[in-house]
Amino acid sequence: MNRISLLLFCLASIVVGCKDKEAYPKPKGALRVVQYNVGVFSKEIDNSIPMVASMMREIQADALSLNELDSCNLRHANYQLADLAAEMGGWNHKYSRAMPYLEGAYGVGIAVPDEILSSSTIALPKDSGSEPRACCVVETPRYVLASTHLDYLSQEAALLQARTITEALKGQYGDSKKPVILAGDFNSAPDSEVIKYLSQDWTILSVKENTYPAHEASECIDFIMSLNNKAKIKVLGSGVPTEFKSGDVAIASDHLPVYLDIRIK
Repeated sequence: MNRISLLLFCLASIVVGCKDKEAYPKPKGALRVVQYNVGVFSKEIDNSIPMVASMMREIQADALSLNELDSCNLRHANYQLADLAAEMGGWNHKYSRAMPYLEGAYGVGIAVPDEILSSSTIALPKDSGSEPRACCVVETPRYVLASTHLDYLSQEAALLQARTITEALKGQYGDSKKPVILAGDFNSAPDSEVIKYLSQDWTILSVKENTYPAHEASECIDFIMSLNNKAKIKVLGSGVPTEFKSGDVAIASDHLPVYLDIRIK
């Protein structure tokens, strides 16, 4: 092999190596929680469930907080959360209906591969907001995960909803040694009154990067945080993934996902 051939071979090897390199490597022993407003899996294409599942498998998600889910209504006749959980390999899941919608339901949900020991729905008041909202809560052997989607029209309503969630989860898990993770589309900026209120009892752990709109993100409204209880966790990393080999994040939803890597001590 002459020098030119050897140089070309080395360059090709570097390019292949870069392509094969994991874009969002997960630290060893990390629990990767992903918050994703999936926009009823149909903001840009008819059904992004297979694409979203492929992307979540690609980044090795361990727990999914999902917002804007249809369930057996006239807009989408299928049970979207169950279909996604099946695509993830038969994960367990919990759906929380925020409101009746077109002869079915609309709400939020959680999908995890772990055993779900218990689950519940915290109904959130509409107040001066656009519609009723909900918070989905599941407890697994290692952690508690809550998923929510606060009002977009009224910050007063969103603040009341944040207070309702905090009071409920503090009352149940305030003295627990088990981590309580709250993830969601809070429809509130980092410097908003809603996030300032939540920061009194919760620690925001995810990166404060823009997550909406997906094609040219300019707003940071999706967060992952932990309750300030007796649990001990270590943050290993966080990010807003924008490039996937298995899908196009710009059309999978109108939001970008955000992930958080933690180690439970």
